[in-house]
Amino acid sequence: MRAPGDTAETVLACGEVRTCLLQTSASLPAAAAGELLRIRADERVRISERPNLHAVSPDVLTGVDCRLPAATGAKVRAVGTVAARAVLVEGRVLQTTAQFRSPGRGPDLRRPWGHYLVRPGVLEPLGRLPGRAVADGVLADRRQPGELDLGAIAERLLGELLRHPLLDQRPPFKSRRTRLRWAALRAADGAGPSIERFTLAEDGLRTVELRLPEHTEPAACAGLCEDLALHDWLLTTLVRMVERSRLGSADGHDAVMALRPAVDHLLHLWMPRARVDTTLGPLWEVLERKPGFTRQWQTLVQRIRDQLALQAIPLLREALTAR
Repeated sequence: MRAPGDTAETVLACGEVRTCLLQTSASLPAAAAGELLRIRADERVRISERPNLHAVSPDVLTGVDCRLPAATGAKVRAVGTVAARAVLVEGRVLQTTAQFRSPGRGPDLRRPWGHYLVRPGVLEPLGRLPGRAVADGVLADRRQPGELDLGAIAERLLGELLRHPLLDQRPPFKSRRTRLRWAALRAADGAGPSIERFTLAEDGLRTVELRLPEHTEPAACAGLCEDLALHDWLLTTLVRMVERSRLGSADGHDAVMALRPAVDHLLHLWMPRARVDTTLGPLWEVLERKPGFTRQWQTLVQRIRDQLALQAIPLLREALTAR
């Protein structure tokens, strides 16, 4: 893995994505999305409208000088900057990502801050980086005092955006935030990209371990993980809405009314791989086989549509009888 302009090879890239419903009653149009995500005055918000409305903020950097979490307990000090950004999909779903990448070895002594500031999103270890141990440490759901916490950086940016005066704080339905934590290690020479493991936890945490070829740009990896986090949130949210509606056991009209926000705000957002780098697109096929994201989504959507059709039959009968 190597970013454009990097002179040191990246052997580890890590990040955390927070995903939630935007706290406002109506989805934001493109102009308002650009205003919400204008977190830096010197860089513009990137907005695209095909195949859906997708707005991406510029990166903001957080300088860090701390220990990296390591599963072995090794004390790995790293210095540099963590890059964070926000993404808004269809003016409705907000994501924030904090990420960094690291070379396999850094200087033995700390350098002046100017050295690190010209390498945005890079954390250099002091000495050798135990990549495997740090990847496992980042993916673990625990932190020791003084260790880097990517989730805290992503959560801080998310909190700032959710307090924006553009938002009326009246979301159309209740939902929970999800967290996706990822780590990407260098793939073996000649090997393609792969998903080594993907886990779901009940507390809203998801973890993904990737192996990526040397030529893969870290930005492509981050985009893949944001896309995965988005669709995991959509599926998780729809599952909970169907459960709360008591579809099939409650009064049909009440169930349909409980699911109306899903029809109005969620069903049209399902577009896996719409903006994933073509070199990493095949990784979605792995997730489609197991756990089967789209298969489960389509099953839920069909249940909702069947209920809508059943509720429409009596109304149609009454209309015909009244003639």
